Amino acid sequence: MQRIIFNFLLAIEGINANKLRSFLTALGIIFGVAAVISMLAIGSGAKQAILDQMKLIGTNNIVISASQNIISDDEDAEDAEDSEDNNEDGKRPFSPGLTLEDAKALTRVLPTIEKVSPEIVLSTNIIQDAKLVKGRVIGINNDFFELNRLALERGQFFHDVHLTKGQSVCIIGKNIQARFFSEDNPIGKSIKCGNTWLRIIGVLERRAASKESMENLGIRDVNSDVYVPVTTALLRFKNRAKITAQDISRGRGRSGNNNQENYHQLDRVVVRVNDSKAMQASAEVIARVLKRRHLDLVDFEIEVPELLLEQEQKTQDTFNLVLAVIAGISLLVGGIGIMNIMLASVLERIKEIGVRRSLGATQNDIILQFLFEAVFISLIGGLIGVLLGVTAAELIARSADIPTVVSGWSILLSFGVAATIGLVFGLFPAQKAAKQDPIKALRTD
Repeated sequence: MQRIIFNFLLAIEGINANKLRSFLTALGIIFGVAAVISMLAIGSGAKQAILDQMKLIGTNNIVISASQNIISDDEDAEDAEDSEDNNEDGKRPFSPGLTLEDAKALTRVLPTIEKVSPEIVLSTNIIQDAKLVKGRVIGINNDFFELNRLALERGQFFHDVHLTKGQSVCIIGKNIQARFFSEDNPIGKSIKCGNTWLRIIGVLERRAASKESMENLGIRDVNSDVYVPVTTALLRFKNRAKITAQDISRGRGRSGNNNQENYHQLDRVVVRVNDSKAMQASAEVIARVLKRRHLDLVDFEIEVPELLLEQEQKTQDTFNLVLAVIAGISLLVGGIGIMNIMLASVLERIKEIGVRRSLGATQNDIILQFLFEAVFISLIGGLIGVLLGVTAAELIARSADIPTVVSGWSILLSFGVAATIGLVFGLFPAQKAAKQDPIKALRTD
């Protein structure tokens, strides 16, 4: 142990005697470690963003959205618009649109469906105590909250009587509470949406989500909406599936102009499947069922957000691997630099090696001395590289608005790789130094 400590102190002394050269030797390790940490931080941040998006949309969900672009059996997606415009009466083919009965039919037909959440989105004015804001009323059932992982801060969810009778009750988002009831408990109070007064029975917990995530996933800001039972939205607000005198046969709603009215009773339906392996097959069955119910017309879009995110995650993992390889190459270059400088150091210090050998130092002592120098330079470079990498990750997150996550394992990995590089690339120069002939070494000027 004393010999090991003595060789270690000699290595430190040798590094101190050549500080500039030691620092330049460590530069390759410094930038290599910094690159590894910053690249892994970017990759981990992107992966965390995808996981957060999965939490927002829920798991095993299939989203069915209403669409105004109707495609029939004899139409391609490519020329659907042309065929619609050339229709004999200048109007679109008839389709009942996405309805509440569609959602019920899916539950009856598909045994893989666990929950179904129909949604109606209506823009309206929200008024309370002489305050008015533009907002949205969302018609839903209680499955909506579970599918979107939303919890109540206070109050209660809808009861069966609320959902079946279409009662004038609502649950509000956190922003609505802050806007109209900043100092009061809103439970039991009334708020006016359009021409309808609603009694507040619950307040949702605030859910934080970035604007980018909401845009990418096509989800709304749940904190700024008023939620009512879906039957309440149909009975007390607007039922778009109901034919009016002004819109007989939906002639205006089905015309080929760009300002066509929305004829769908529901804006979308979110379905949860009980087995992730059955998601693709369930989506195909849902498409066939809805097409049959819509008279062989496709006026809906089906998406499986989780599969899209999984594909995005695979792409991101590939990208992360490429980044790690590039950063690893820079570490390899740093290791080669250490070996090169240590070989030059051996040639410069042949006389020192000869003196040590003549005083009783063994080959193992010489190997340990030069190995200690290489590993110590690598560790110092690794430590500086870790600090530089963490700083670089923070600067990237702030300047480029890219999420970064610096994990402990990435720091340990980079530090361990730096030490290993010092050990591996320092071994050959150390052995070369130990094999020097002491007599020839002493005769070297």
